[in-house]
Amino acid sequence: MHTQNSFQLAALDLDGTLFNSQSQVSNENKSAIKHAIHKGTTFVISTGRPYSGLPLELMEELGIRYAITTNGAAVYKVPEKECLFETCMPASLAIDILEELLQLNIHINLFLHGDAYAPEQCRQALLSIRSLPASIKEYMLTTRTSIADMPAFLREQAEGVQKMTLNFPEGEDNSFPDRGRAMEILDQYPQVSYLCGGYNNLEFTMTGISKGKGLALLCQYLNISIDHTLACGDSENDLDIMKAAGLGVAMANAPRAIQELADDITLSNDEHGVAAMIQKWL
Repeated sequence: MHTQNSFQLAALDLDGTLFNSQSQVSNENKSAIKHAIHKGTTFVISTGRPYSGLPLELMEELGIRYAITTNGAAVYKVPEKECLFETCMPASLAIDILEELLQLNIHINLFLHGDAYAPEQCRQALLSIRSLPASIKEYMLTTRTSIADMPAFLREQAEGVQKMTLNFPEGEDNSFPDRGRAMEILDQYPQVSYLCGGYNNLEFTMTGISKGKGLALLCQYLNISIDHTLACGDSENDLDIMKAAGLGVAMANAPRAIQELADDITLSNDEHGVAAMIQKWL
């Protein structure tokens, strides 16, 4: 049974959790984190974003030194960009999957070495997605390096891919016609596993990779018992870390299925839910 002050580490998701719907962090959340860090809690960002998508200035301001990125495929020390752990899809595998996915009307993000790339041909698909908030669209448009021939780029780099994220334009009936087709393609590759990170997207990494595994590795590195950690999130890619941590906290804006699997529920991301969670548990 956990009590207040029994946690040494808190892992926070970004989009939909620490960030409000304008992709900003409230002063209430900032103040609560600073106070808890002053009292001795280690904070970690746990996100589907790559290293290049981390709010580095904010992390420096708050005193957050570690990040589990790309759903656990890479764990970094910040701001050195020191990669502590990494598991990538081999370039050959990533190319095979990518060439099939590029036949669909989707937007694809690829994360290599902590940096973000997108095939040039996918830009129009991103602009046409109605369900993505403007702040997320802007973030994607401004932080991705656009590549004309992505398979050729991967062949040239010969580098592994940490993660790929797929976003889908809506059909006329507001369904996502190419989402099912993308799942059929990914189902042919048992080496990778996929889930939803929000906004009806699909995100995939090597099978066995998760934010929870990233947390376990980081806890070993920091010599902290995973039982003395809590994790807070709002989407399917947070479930594994919420289960792995000593306490899993869901945001009130999380889908009902996520809330039902959490140990506790805090306020929404527009009501300073992270601050409320910190006040209750830390």
